[in-house]
Amino acid sequence: MAAASEPLGQLDWNFSQVFGERTPGEEVQDADIISAVEFDKTGEHLATGDRGGRVVLFERIHPSKTALVRAPLTHPGGPSIPPVEYRYLTEFQSHEPEFDYLKSLEIEEKINTLRWCHQGANGARFLVSTNDKTIKLWKVFEKQMQHVSDFNLDASTPPPPGAPARPLNGGSPGTLGSPVSSAGGSFSGRLRLPSVHSTDVVFSARCRRLYGNQHAYHINSLSVNSDCETFISADDLRINLWHLESSGSSFNIVDIKPNNMEDLTEVITSAEFHPNQCNLFAYSSSKGAIRLADMRASALCNNHAKIFDEQEPPGTRSFFCEIIASISDVKFSRDGRYILARDYLTVKLWDINMDSKPVAQFKVHEHLRSKLCDLYESDSIFDKFQCCLSDDGSHLATGSYGNTFRTFDTHAGGADTLEVTKTPQRLRTERVRAATGGSLSSSPSLVGGLMGRASGRSSPSPHLQPAGPGSPDFQTKILHMAWHPQEHVLACAASNSLYIFNA
Repeated sequence: MAAASEPLGQLDWNFSQVFGERTPGEEVQDADIISAVEFDKTGEHLATGDRGGRVVLFERIHPSKTALVRAPLTHPGGPSIPPVEYRYLTEFQSHEPEFDYLKSLEIEEKINTLRWCHQGANGARFLVSTNDKTIKLWKVFEKQMQHVSDFNLDASTPPPPGAPARPLNGGSPGTLGSPVSSAGGSFSGRLRLPSVHSTDVVFSARCRRLYGNQHAYHINSLSVNSDCETFISADDLRINLWHLESSGSSFNIVDIKPNNMEDLTEVITSAEFHPNQCNLFAYSSSKGAIRLADMRASALCNNHAKIFDEQEPPGTRSFFCEIIASISDVKFSRDGRYILARDYLTVKLWDINMDSKPVAQFKVHEHLRSKLCDLYESDSIFDKFQCCLSDDGSHLATGSYGNTFRTFDTHAGGADTLEVTKTPQRLRTERVRAATGGSLSSSPSLVGGLMGRASGRSSPSPHLQPAGPGSPDFQTKILHMAWHPQEHVLACAASNSLYIFNA
């Protein structure tokens, strides 16, 4: 009975750190608003991009590397959680405002997305970032500053202007023991060879490649392949395949542009490589479909290998159906077995071996379904929320309105709503079980927990009924989030501030 009242595996999130915290009433510049957040594969580094075209990098601080001592976070009745801290590393200007003279179009410097690449042999880090049109490959490396010292010039007693140079200690001009400075000063003592000393270590960023002039429409996503040599970039109608070492050309692998633009029915919204199989990638559309493509089948992957699309029941379609069905973000699970997709109202989890329906569906904004008309008039219905999945696939997270984010337990069906502040618990909602009333899996792994549902041997997929806020603030929203690849650590962008939570 006690076990049944408390969902298994639900996480208790605690505030860990914040960068760029705002004071009440402080005005935020549009250029400072964060537009991209991404951990690297190890989680040791974190990168953010903003609307001003800047990329800011952070590095993980381990207890053995710092003298800063903090009290561990402790849950009531539970073990202490070691703190997670990052430090500011460096920042650089990735993109500048541009102007397309052929189309008379201004190109913003806003960073749409960024992705970490491989690590160099000398410890250098590589990442790709993009605005609407141009992709850049950046190398971030440590640079040892050098200082030259032990000069012979004694500038304390310079000769008067126009006066001939005089030797020191009675010596004749030009002798080794008493040389004369050609710059007007004098050398003091014996002749010394200048020496070079190493001083501070600074981090520097250098643009190694610029991939441009290959996208006619706005780039919405990047994904680096598991082969560490290629990556894809997607715009509204095309997906291009690039080689990291070749910026002159790319291969068009998906093209959904019709011969007549009046026949256009959908656009590409996101694209992601499979984490393990370098030949597979998935891309989503504005009609709510996810297509899995195999580059081994043909050079142009318009004919997908599988399509994941849950059709609306007959008689339920409305004017807003296609708008809210548009998928804003797609993520693979770490093992590549599952695909996580976020649309406006829900988050769906698909098994790549079962394309008939999602194995789980989590309602994020169900309380807003009656307000779609107001959301359409204010353009809030077009907000693009990101989603992220934990390393073991047991939990997922996505942003919401009112400066909050939502976390879901994929096993027990628990849901939490937390505010992105230093006290996230004060908006924690009651954990609920699935509305289906069926037994929920308590398996510690995603594959074990959802395998039964995928094969139809257990209860139906959970449909959560969260207690959402009645009148959220649509101006404060959490659009960009990232989950640490190995730990339960979340990075959330709230306007110009970066919050880090751990559980």
